Amino acid sequence: MSGKGVGLRPIVAIRAVSRHGGGGPSGRSGPNSSGCWSGRRQGSMAPRYFHMLALAAGLLLIFATVPRSKSQRSRRYMETSRIPSRFSQEESAEMKEALKGAIQIPTVSFSSTESNTTALAEFGEYIRKVFPRLFSTSFIQHEVVGEYSHLFTVRGTDPSLQPYMLLAHLDVVPAPEEGWEVPPFSGLERDGFIHGRGTLDNKNSVMATLQALQLLLIRNYIPQRSFFIALGHDEEVSGLHGAQKISALLQARGVQLAFVVDEGSFILDGFIPSLKTPFAMIAVSEKGAIDLRLQVNMTPGHSSAPPKETSIGILAAALSRLERTPMPNLFGKGTLMMTLKQLANEFPFPTNIILNNLWLFRPLVSRFLERNYMTNALIRTTTALTMFQAGIKTNVIPPVAQATVNFRIHPAQTVQEVLELVKNTVADDRVQLQVLRAFDPLPISPSDDQALGYQLLRQTIQSVFPEVNTVTPEKGHLAVDHSRNISPVTLEPESLFLIERMFL
Repeated sequence: MSGKGVGLRPIVAIRAVSRHGGGGPSGRSGPNSSGCWSGRRQGSMAPRYFHMLALAAGLLLIFATVPRSKSQRSRRYMETSRIPSRFSQEESAEMKEALKGAIQIPTVSFSSTESNTTALAEFGEYIRKVFPRLFSTSFIQHEVVGEYSHLFTVRGTDPSLQPYMLLAHLDVVPAPEEGWEVPPFSGLERDGFIHGRGTLDNKNSVMATLQALQLLLIRNYIPQRSFFIALGHDEEVSGLHGAQKISALLQARGVQLAFVVDEGSFILDGFIPSLKTPFAMIAVSEKGAIDLRLQVNMTPGHSSAPPKETSIGILAAALSRLERTPMPNLFGKGTLMMTLKQLANEFPFPTNIILNNLWLFRPLVSRFLERNYMTNALIRTTTALTMFQAGIKTNVIPPVAQATVNFRIHPAQTVQEVLELVKNTVADDRVQLQVLRAFDPLPISPSDDQALGYQLLRQTIQSVFPEVNTVTPEKGHLAVDHSRNISPVTLEPESLFLIERMFL
């Protein structure tokens, strides 16, 4: 991020692993997970990077020592001492330089078949140099998977405890230098910010996780519970060769994970004018998605004698119908009502009364949420027209017109339900529909008092960020079964213009 007053403090995400067997990261997520921070003026506020390190250290300390007994576990994590958030001056300087060095390596994923493999190999050597203890500690095993991804197995003292996993990814999206205030791979520190592609997605998580573990090892840390650190190299292009191969490897070994910690939602500060304190959101589900191609084929012609309808006109009309016919409002199905109820008492009168009585004011709140494009995305499947191709010359009527529409599917809907709604809305057999990519939303993970992973994360967030009074569940914008996602980033409204792609 760049610019003064922009607060982005990374939070982390917890995803639990699918109940349907297998343990490991999802191939489509890395997950791609809930937000891709790739703004052209991307930067990370240097002092706040240490909050992420403290959080990562806290997660390692707490998760690794949680006992199996349900009668003891609540007491144990409630009694955990506050996580130290200060480091020595020397350690702080080393952390910043390590992050800068990571940003300077252009680990770009261009497509599922093209990436900067030279940079990826260099990054592997870089983490060996910066974090030597991780590669020399007897109870840590390091493996390279899919040529450039990394899997660390940290063996705990109690093998009967189910392990968990910390996820992050090395790769970044392309960064043309036009529009950047500084070169995108400079890692330049200016005005209290470290600038460059990957400072928020997702080398901050990579370096914070590895840095936290190394600092704990220096302090003679030995975990009770085993855990994995998985660093994918192609998350930005669906993780086919990184996350999926790590998942397959762990499944072949019979590994069953308790939960996965990954990038996700945020600490929000100042987004709601009447809400004066920041609050954290943990994604306990993730939206599904469809990339749908619409195509119209017609006989080509000349502009001097145009037909009544052209391929462009037919397709444009279909796309207009999709835009003018939003997907159903699903407020009340999912986690949003629970989130609003938990936040209710943080609001002044009369908002607190309304949110405490959604049984009565639900229609009013629902209509209010529809009015803003950000909150509208929380209550329905969204429709985004993202690509359009047609025409080769100004006087030629093109035979083919194509468009691509991206849908982000609300957890209360499925791919098939959305496709059926699209067909009914388009209502024109001349418009061909082709699914390029699709996956259903994932089930909503537990977030009650008995949900150990969620409660541990909540306690850790509030230890590192004491100004956060409320931690609430929410659905994410991507998709893992029983997932809990959050990126310890305090997001303020003025930060939004710096973000090129907030929702993946």
